Amino acid sequence: MRATVIYGERDIRLEEVPDPILSTGGDAIVRVVAACVCGSDLWPYRGVQPTKEPHRIGHEFVGIVEEIGADVTTIKVGDFVIAPFYDCDNTCINCRNGVSTSCLHGGWWGADDRLGGFADGAQGERVRVPHADGSLVATPSQPTDAQVPGLLTLADVMGTGHHAAVSAGVTPGSTVVVVGDGAVGLCAIIAAKRLGASRIVAMSRHASRQVVAREFGATDIVEERGAEGVAKIHEMFDGIGADFVLECVGTKESMEQAVASARPGGMVGYVGVPTGGPIAMQPLFGRNVGINGGVASVRGYIEELLPEVLSGAINPGRVFDLELPLADVAEAYAAMDERRAIKVLLRP
Repeated sequence: MRATVIYGERDIRLEEVPDPILSTGGDAIVRVVAACVCGSDLWPYRGVQPTKEPHRIGHEFVGIVEEIGADVTTIKVGDFVIAPFYDCDNTCINCRNGVSTSCLHGGWWGADDRLGGFADGAQGERVRVPHADGSLVATPSQPTDAQVPGLLTLADVMGTGHHAAVSAGVTPGSTVVVVGDGAVGLCAIIAAKRLGASRIVAMSRHASRQVVAREFGATDIVEERGAEGVAKIHEMFDGIGADFVLECVGTKESMEQAVASARPGGMVGYVGVPTGGPIAMQPLFGRNVGINGGVASVRGYIEELLPEVLSGAINPGRVFDLELPLADVAEAYAAMDERRAIKVLLRP
């Protein structure tokens, strides 16, 4: 089978790799119908996170179950399934506490596994899912081709944007600022609107992304950055800032902007993968601004969001503005790296 392998900085290749095989009673083999490139995949692609040795990459996919282990009880061969961007058993104490990303028996697609090798990456033709009953969510019926992009967002970006809003505690009638206009930031706008925010500001300098932001529910656009951006937000909200700020980038600068944009007593929900240095605590302490968030346990959100994606009540699949065959995966990475695409969908 074919799968994407990263060798190092800007070195992405589609190669022949061994077919996955069942190895535990609880696993399943899923034929990938659609996968995609994530903004976090760009960190190793750009060399910010060095690649120590070539390995498969990708962590978002949906597909059809082809084989199951003898112990699998809830997932059936032929099911169309959504896989969160990590593997979890959904039964350990951390999973039961709502933090399935810290599953005591789980792991990560396209990363070092506990056995010292590399787990399956999602940007390929098939994936072995170690805990099929825990990780996979089957749709009620086979989706249409047009529904696939929206379902794929439930593997990561829609659930992650939702996590930012939930972590911040967005309430009906509240004011919200979203820092970051990538796929996660755009999905955070959907999430804030779902939770009843009355005014949602998208901080974006890109015209094409501003269009999507407004489609998703943004009421205002702020193009300024840094101190100018913070001043603009304060000017818009009584001179003090917004109730909630959703940080969806991960740099030191984006987090500082998020903190400064929140009103005294406000809250920042952060989901951007941290890539910068530490932030100062004094601005938080002095203004009673809270921070909550982290890596999103999207497995716990799939059942909540799935009906709205299937019904069309929300359309997070709109973040995919470029679709390519798996054979063009190197171009998919380049398009996102060069900001020619918000998010690229790959079809094997």
